[in-house]
Amino acid sequence: MRRVTNCILRDQDHVLLLQKPSRGWWVAPGGKMEPRESVKESAVREFKEETGLDLYEPTLKGVFTVVIEEEGKAIDEWMLFTFYAEKFSGSLLSESPEGHLAWQMVDHVKHLPMAEGDHHFFDHIFNRSGLIYGTFVYSPDYQLLSCNLDPE
Repeated sequence: MRRVTNCILRDQDHVLLLQKPSRGWWVAPGGKMEPRESVKESAVREFKEETGLDLYEPTLKGVFTVVIEEEGKAIDEWMLFTFYAEKFSGSLLSESPEGHLAWQMVDHVKHLPMAEGDHHFFDHIFNRSGLIYGTFVYSPDYQLLSCNLDPE
């Protein structure tokens, strides 16, 4: 099982997102954890590698199981730890090694192309307090098959 972290960085009414070239979907910057790395260390490191920015005081806001399922069988599975931050320093990379970086209006995020499950956790993080847990089950072509969130 892979372990992945990401961070939603908000600066007033904007959020920094990364558009991945493979699907054109927008994501919170992040990536795979390295051995012996804590989830927080991973989120800070991955964010810096993909954006050039240093995060301060990121807070864990979501823990998710993501399953890729084909004909009722899990063919891939990973854990996603989503952080949230509002404090940062540094200079934004002019070009990220992972895709196109852009500050997006918070109110516009719900209209951006992204994995359907991502819309659920962005909504929670922008509009509710506390930690959210969830399981997202996708088909191999990333169609959301089921979603179970706590709190709903």
